[in-house]
Amino acid sequence: MSRILAFIYGLVCYLIALIALLYNIGFVGNLIVPKTLDSNLDGSLVKGLLIDILLIGLFAIQHSLMARQSFKKWWTKIIPEPIERSTYVLMSSLALLLLFWQWHSLGGILWNIQNPIISNIIYAIYALGWLIVFLSTFMINHFDLFGLRQVYLYWLGQEYEDLEFRTLGFYKYIRHPIMLGIIISFWATPLMTVSHLVFAMGTTIYVLIGIKLEEEDMISIYGNLYQEYRQQVSMFSERF
Repeated sequence: MSRILAFIYGLVCYLIALIALLYNIGFVGNLIVPKTLDSNLDGSLVKGLLIDILLIGLFAIQHSLMARQSFKKWWTKIIPEPIERSTYVLMSSLALLLLFWQWHSLGGILWNIQNPIISNIIYAIYALGWLIVFLSTFMINHFDLFGLRQVYLYWLGQEYEDLEFRTLGFYKYIRHPIMLGIIISFWATPLMTVSHLVFAMGTTIYVLIGIKLEEEDMISIYGNLYQEYRQQVSMFSERF
């Protein structure tokens, strides 16, 4: 029964994460969803800015802290190891949903491209960024990344093992295609407001810090294999 419950828990966490990610597409792109980066302008600029920075910081701290190997070793003394990844995914999703809920639009327009052709091209780049994100998750292992593989193996009574280090698809050319896709999507907008700029800058800074922390963990897991990969493949492009 505990194995079945663990699998159901992992599945629920995955569905919540999927909802958060899909909402994120609408939230950042000002598309369809009830509340976006630039909707519901209210309150003072300073107060709104402080709240938005706090929300980004809260997500960044949770997302990075719980991903560290040292935290996982401590955390799995409290919760069962098979659901550790699912719990991480759940906490990240809740932090993201909190950001959507409490985000304060700040107003102010830095640029507003109204030419329909150019605007559509930018939206196409925006969609391309998210496509890179989703495709990249399957190139490593989508279900392991979101915790489903772990609870599924536990349900079957099989021991979990770390994935073999592989460089498929985008990973042959850049080390962090998921992060690249996120940065593309967060900056590709025909309407750049102060709110959008704060969000894009804050998340980009976090991405760069998060990559450094992630690579330290990858080295601790895969050793020289990942060190050689870093030397052969660039982070985002041939120059970076």
